[in-house]
Amino acid sequence: MITVTRTLALLALSASFIALPGRAEDRIFLTEAGAIRGYDAMAYHTEARPVIGEPDITFDWEGAAWHFSSTANRDAFAADPAKYAPAYGGYCAYGTANGYKVSTAPEAFAIQDGKLYLNYSVAVQKTWNKDRPGYIRKADENWTAIKDESYESDEVRIDRQNARSGE
Repeated sequence: MITVTRTLALLALSASFIALPGRAEDRIFLTEAGAIRGYDAMAYHTEARPVIGEPDITFDWEGAAWHFSSTANRDAFAADPAKYAPAYGGYCAYGTANGYKVSTAPEAFAIQDGKLYLNYSVAVQKTWNKDRPGYIRKADENWTAIKDESYESDEVRIDRQNARSGE
Protein backbone atom coordinates (compact mmCIF):
# COMPACT_ATOMS: atom_id res chain seq x y z
CA MET A 1 0.00 0.00 0.00
CA ILE A 2 2.83 2.40 0.81
CA THR A 3 4.45 1.67 -2.56
CA VAL A 4 1.19 2.45 -4.39
CA THR A 5 0.77 5.68 -2.42
CA ARG A 6 4.36 6.72 -3.15
CA THR A 7 3.96 5.87 -6.82
CA LEU A 8 0.79 7.93 -7.08
CA ALA A 9 2.42 10.80 -5.24
CA LEU A 10 5.43 10.70 -7.59
CA LEU A 11 3.16 10.57 -10.64
CA ALA A 12 1.17 13.54 -9.37
CA LEU A 13 4.37 15.46 -8.66
CA SER A 14 5.89 14.70 -12.07
CA ALA A 15 2.64 15.60 -13.82
CA SER A 16 2.83 19.05 -12.27
CA PHE A 17 6.05 19.67 -14.24
CA ILE A 18 4.61 18.71 -17.62
CA ALA A 19 3.91 21.75 -19.77
CA LEU A 20 0.35 21.77 -20.98
CA PRO A 21 -0.97 23.95 -23.75
CA GLY A 22 -2.51 27.20 -22.57
CA ARG A 23 -6.22 27.48 -21.99
CA ALA A 24 -8.34 29.41 -24.47
CA GLU A 25 -8.74 31.99 -21.71
CA ASP A 26 -4.97 32.60 -21.77
CA ARG A 27 -5.40 34.18 -25.20
CA ILE A 28 -7.14 37.10 -23.49
CA PHE A 29 -5.63 39.24 -20.74
CA LEU A 30 -7.96 38.63 -17.79
CA THR A 31 -8.19 39.87 -14.24
CA GLU A 32 -10.91 39.30 -11.66
CA ALA A 33 -12.65 42.31 -13.24
CA GLY A 34 -12.82 40.58 -16.63
CA ALA A 35 -11.09 41.03 -19.97
CA ILE A 36 -8.69 44.00 -20.10
CA ARG A 37 -9.29 44.77 -16.40
CA GLY A 38 -13.02 45.31 -16.96
CA TYR A 39 -12.55 48.31 -19.25
CA ASP A 40 -14.86 48.95 -22.20
CA ALA A 41 -13.00 48.00 -25.40
CA MET A 42 -15.43 50.00 -27.53
CA ALA A 43 -14.90 53.21 -25.54
CA TYR A 44 -11.28 53.30 -26.70
CA HIS A 45 -12.62 53.52 -30.25
CA THR A 46 -15.60 55.81 -29.65
CA GLU A 47 -14.36 58.08 -26.85
CA ALA A 48 -10.58 57.77 -27.33
CA ARG A 49 -10.11 57.11 -23.62
CA PRO A 50 -10.32 54.24 -21.13
CA VAL A 51 -13.77 53.86 -19.58
CA ILE A 52 -14.53 51.23 -16.95
CA GLY A 53 -17.31 48.86 -17.95
CA GLU A 54 -20.42 48.15 -15.94
CA PRO A 55 -20.51 44.77 -14.16
CA ASP A 56 -23.96 43.97 -15.56
CA ILE A 57 -23.29 44.95 -19.20
CA THR A 58 -21.18 42.11 -20.56
CA PHE A 59 -20.51 39.99 -23.61
CA ASP A 60 -18.70 36.63 -23.49
CA TRP A 61 -16.11 36.20 -26.23
CA GLU A 62 -13.02 33.97 -26.48
CA GLY A 63 -13.65 32.54 -23.02
CA ALA A 64 -13.69 35.93 -21.33
CA ALA A 65 -16.30 38.32 -19.97
CA TRP A 66 -15.98 41.71 -21.65
CA HIS A 67 -17.55 44.66 -19.81
CA PHE A 68 -19.06 47.75 -21.39
CA SER A 69 -20.18 51.17 -20.22
CA SER A 70 -23.34 51.02 -22.33
CA THR A 71 -25.52 48.50 -24.12
CA ALA A 72 -24.77 50.35 -27.38
CA ASN A 73 -21.04 49.69 -26.91
CA ARG A 74 -21.72 46.06 -26.01
CA ASP A 75 -23.89 45.54 -29.08
CA ALA A 76 -21.35 47.18 -31.41
CA PHE A 77 -18.57 44.99 -30.00
CA ALA A 78 -20.73 41.85 -30.24
CA ALA A 79 -21.37 42.56 -33.93
CA ASP A 80 -17.61 42.33 -34.72
CA PRO A 81 -15.44 41.44 -31.70
CA ALA A 82 -12.31 40.75 -33.75
CA LYS A 83 -12.45 44.31 -35.09
CA TYR A 84 -12.81 46.03 -31.72
CA ALA A 85 -10.97 43.76 -29.29
CA PRO A 86 -7.41 44.81 -28.55
CA ALA A 87 -4.57 43.25 -30.51
CA TYR A 88 -2.79 40.29 -28.91
CA GLY A 89 -5.71 39.51 -26.62
CA GLY A 90 -5.14 42.70 -24.64
CA TYR A 91 -1.59 41.77 -23.64
CA CYS A 92 1.13 44.40 -23.99
CA ALA A 93 1.98 45.14 -27.63
CA TYR A 94 5.61 45.87 -26.74
CA GLY A 95 5.93 42.68 -24.69
CA THR A 96 4.40 40.65 -27.51
CA ALA A 97 6.89 42.21 -29.94
CA ASN A 98 9.61 40.90 -27.63
CA GLY A 99 8.10 37.41 -27.47
CA TYR A 100 6.24 37.31 -24.15
CA LYS A 101 2.88 38.09 -22.58
CA VAL A 102 2.66 40.86 -20.05
CA SER A 103 -0.27 42.73 -18.50
CA THR A 104 -1.49 46.14 -19.61
CA ALA A 105 -2.50 49.45 -18.07
CA PRO A 106 -5.79 50.97 -19.30
CA GLU A 107 -4.27 54.41 -19.88
CA ALA A 108 -1.41 53.06 -22.05
CA PHE A 109 -3.35 52.65 -25.30
CA ALA A 110 -3.29 53.63 -28.94
CA ILE A 111 -5.54 53.15 -31.93
CA GLN A 112 -3.42 52.40 -35.00
CA ASP A 113 -5.14 51.77 -38.34
CA GLY A 114 -8.42 51.14 -36.50
CA LYS A 115 -6.92 48.54 -34.13
CA LEU A 116 -6.61 48.95 -30.35
CA TYR A 117 -3.16 48.33 -28.88
CA LEU A 118 -2.47 48.27 -25.14
CA ASN A 119 0.86 48.50 -23.33
CA TYR A 120 2.20 47.64 -19.89
CA SER A 121 2.60 51.28 -18.87
CA VAL A 122 2.78 54.78 -20.32
CA ALA A 123 6.61 54.57 -20.04
CA VAL A 124 6.67 51.34 -22.07
CA GLN A 125 4.26 52.87 -24.55
CA LYS A 126 6.71 55.73 -25.15
CA THR A 127 9.28 53.18 -26.29
CA TRP A 128 6.67 51.37 -28.40
CA ASN A 129 5.65 54.69 -30.00
CA LYS A 130 9.19 55.21 -31.34
CA ASP A 131 8.60 52.48 -33.94
CA ARG A 132 4.95 51.42 -33.87
CA PRO A 133 5.00 49.77 -37.32
CA GLY A 134 8.16 47.81 -36.50
CA TYR A 135 6.90 46.66 -33.10
CA ILE A 136 3.50 45.73 -34.55
CA ARG A 137 5.18 43.69 -37.28
CA LYS A 138 7.29 41.84 -34.69
CA ALA A 139 4.30 41.33 -32.37
CA ASP A 140 2.16 39.98 -35.23
CA GLU A 141 4.90 37.42 -35.97
CA ASN A 142 5.35 36.48 -32.30
CA TRP A 143 1.65 36.27 -31.38
CA THR A 144 1.15 33.10 -33.42
CA ALA A 145 3.81 31.35 -31.33
CA ILE A 146 2.83 32.68 -27.88
CA LYS A 147 -0.95 33.16 -27.98
CA ASP A 148 -1.64 29.72 -26.48
CA GLU A 149 1.07 29.95 -23.80
CA SER A 150 -0.14 30.09 -20.22
CA TYR A 151 -0.13 33.45 -18.51
CA GLU A 152 0.32 33.41 -14.75
CA SER A 153 1.45 36.90 -13.79
CA ASP A 154 4.08 39.46 -14.65
CA GLU A 155 5.96 38.61 -11.45
CA VAL A 156 6.24 34.91 -12.35
CA ARG A 157 7.48 35.79 -15.85
CA ILE A 158 10.07 38.23 -14.47
CA ASP A 159 11.27 35.70 -11.87
CA ARG A 160 11.72 33.04 -14.58
CA GLN A 161 13.54 35.48 -16.84
CA ASN A 162 15.85 36.51 -13.99
CA ALA A 163 16.52 32.86 -13.10
CA ARG A 164 17.49 32.11 -16.71
CA SER A 165 19.87 35.05 -16.80
CA GLY A 166 21.41 34.12 -13.42
CA GLU A 167 20.22 37.21 -11.53
